[in-house]
Amino acid sequence: MNSQDCEADAAPGPPACDYVATWWNMVLRNLRHTVPSCRGEDAKGKDCCWYEAALHDGNPIIVYLHGSAEHRAAPHRLELVKVLSDGGFHVLSVDYRGFGDSTGKPTEEGLTADAICVYEWTKARCGATPVCLWGHSLGTGVATNAAKVLEEKGCPVDAIVLEAPFTNIWDASINYPLLKIYQKLPGCVQVLMDALRKDRIVFPSDENVKFLSSPLLILHGEDDRTVPLECGKKLYEIAHDAYRHKERVKMVIFPPGFHHNFLHKSPILLKTVRDFLSEQWA
Repeated sequence: MNSQDCEADAAPGPPACDYVATWWNMVLRNLRHTVPSCRGEDAKGKDCCWYEAALHDGNPIIVYLHGSAEHRAAPHRLELVKVLSDGGFHVLSVDYRGFGDSTGKPTEEGLTADAICVYEWTKARCGATPVCLWGHSLGTGVATNAAKVLEEKGCPVDAIVLEAPFTNIWDASINYPLLKIYQKLPGCVQVLMDALRKDRIVFPSDENVKFLSSPLLILHGEDDRTVPLECGKKLYEIAHDAYRHKERVKMVIFPPGFHHNFLHKSPILLKTVRDFLSEQWA
């Protein structure tokens, strides 16, 4: 951990029930706060109380929800966090239950609850500073699930960025490159469907976006072979059709060379995000 990073303090705020409090503390214990690089010197030697107070310094905040592989400290994720930090953002990265050093078993309901926990914890400490949910790959499904729950509670998310999103987990699964090799084998697709149904895994972003009002930015690489560009385009079309205020929905397609995990290497990524958020939050 460098001087710009801090693991979040777990207190205060958890509900009184012991097992819920234990879960709350686990989520927040695995929250990594990277301050804007312009505040890196100020952050040296500071405790978690200082980091919490820094959340209402006026610099925008991103809650980053990672994909299905590895953990929040995977190299490409740290590189993205650095790009965002250098661009003036606070970045809060969390390992959901069952990821990294977080305990528990990952479930769709559980991952969604973890994302809501971090978002609400952040909103309670940031004053008027806006907070953006940023999901990548699997994290896009977590982000839209969380955003829909918060919308239903009357607390729409300040903004949402979906990087390499899918429409729902079924579409994402059948388009996964390795699975395509086995699709012609008898019973393969049925086995997958049964497994997803048994574990109640849906991540229905295509349905969730129909109920959202938050500014929504979709980012997708033209040569993404993990989640094909067509998935992102389809999700954009569904959202654009559903949104009352069409100007709140935007999609940006990145040229070949960045694949699934490396949009942060694009020289236009930061400007794209900052321009969109500045316009929406003006």
